Amino acid sequence: MNYKYYYFFLVLFIILSICSSACSPSEDPQTVVVYSSVDQIYSEPILKIFEEETGIVVLPVYDVEASKTAGLVNRLIIEQDAPRADVWWNSEIVQTLVLKERGVLAPYVSPAAEDIPDTYRDPQGYWTGVAGRARVILVNTDLVPNPNTINSIFDLIDSQWEGNTIGIAYPLFGTSATHAATLYAYIGPEAAHDYFESLVQHGVNVLDGNSVVRDRVANGTLAFGLTDTDDACGALMRGAPVAIIFPDQDDIGTLVIPGSVAMIADAPHPEQGKILIDYLVSAQVERRLIEAGFSHIPLRPNIDVVESCISTQNINSMNIDFAIAYEFMERLQIELREIFLR
Repeated sequence: MNYKYYYFFLVLFIILSICSSACSPSEDPQTVVVYSSVDQIYSEPILKIFEEETGIVVLPVYDVEASKTAGLVNRLIIEQDAPRADVWWNSEIVQTLVLKERGVLAPYVSPAAEDIPDTYRDPQGYWTGVAGRARVILVNTDLVPNPNTINSIFDLIDSQWEGNTIGIAYPLFGTSATHAATLYAYIGPEAAHDYFESLVQHGVNVLDGNSVVRDRVANGTLAFGLTDTDDACGALMRGAPVAIIFPDQDDIGTLVIPGSVAMIADAPHPEQGKILIDYLVSAQVERRLIEAGFSHIPLRPNIDVVESCISTQNINSMNIDFAIAYEFMERLQIELREIFLR
């Protein structure tokens, strides 16, 4: 036997064995899984920056516009016994309260959220507010030369406007469902039920998402419709002939909806989840979301931002307790399905 070759291959085997353990990472790269109903065009760049700054790989799951927040909420409930997500990043708040009530969330008080007002933080630490959007009326100024004649959500059922020229998103998903819940809480469930019934009787177009409402108003298919400030400002910034109306300034006020971030109970990557939450609720992310056009209403009172679309100062916002609005969610889901999905 040629021992020279034997020792050569023995040494080579030892070197390769050592390198296989020392030269390769012993663990997979740190990861965090986030389920997000924030439009991907806004959330994805934020998550990419987080990856670059922390080295933590983000595995996002986004919603689809038609099912919006409800689809991801149902998925989190289904996965509750074996969670796959670490963080829930929601474009609104009421559905987050649904998850809290169902035991899907875990408390986590982020030190990065100390300067966010208590109104936008769960007292038990189950969620933290992130940036704000308002429910607004987008008006096509070619079709309605004097857009200020439309100044209330109740104009959508006014007989002076033809219903087939008006649009809303299905009030069962996303911010439209949150808006419905706040109306149930604010004006009472019977009056709110009658309002939504009147929308159908008036022949208002019920569409698959706020962005569809925006597009149809922007291209002149519709005269006006309900949407969010991010969608409305997108149309305005692209040069569409539109005006943005903050409704009911002399009455119930305009609904301002905070986004929300929460930790999933029994998350598979809890430490990475906390790091991501700290980042998402930070002032720098709130500023980036406003600069990107997702939010136009900062939650922090003294955040330094430049308003690029509309002035949001001195807005008369609806005085609403979102926890009370949440209590009507189950009822409105039953009633509005009967109204809109006949």
